[in-house]
Amino acid sequence: MAGYLDARPRVGYFYAGKTGNQLLAERLRKMKVSDYKARPVVIREASSVYDAITTLFLEDVGTLYVVNEEGLLAGVVSRKDLLRAALGGKRLEDLPVGVIMTRMPNIITVTPEDSLYDAAKKLIDYEVDSLPVVVEVKEKGPRALEVVGRITKTTITRAFVELGQTDR
Repeated sequence: MAGYLDARPRVGYFYAGKTGNQLLAERLRKMKVSDYKARPVVIREASSVYDAITTLFLEDVGTLYVVNEEGLLAGVVSRKDLLRAALGGKRLEDLPVGVIMTRMPNIITVTPEDSLYDAAKKLIDYEVDSLPVVVEVKEKGPRALEVVGRITKTTITRAFVELGQTDR
């Protein structure tokens, strides 16, 4: 009965005492990042800012995740970072993206096991457009993170619309 009623043996059905908002909150917290993450868009740390701008537009994203030569998360570069670099007057083909990116450990991340609610809260609290979905690579040392996906404001909006569909 949609969570409003609960059942017990020899007692039968009874009112569970939960409001619609409480039931919605429970459902939100059960939604996992792994079920909603999108493909990450990555670029190498040694790539030029020009290549990063090209990738940003070709992939139609607002954030690129920067990986080192081992393929581990090294940083994040946003539209604002690229615009700032482009207005700087330097040759974009000669400027490596590693110079302008936000570096680890100043990057907010989520794991596939995190709830979509926690990811949405981080997007709002840290005022970012996307979060890298990462898994720890223990063999490569402490805080070695591999990017396996991304969660964006659009992802959260899609999940919200899915919750609102009445045919589910």
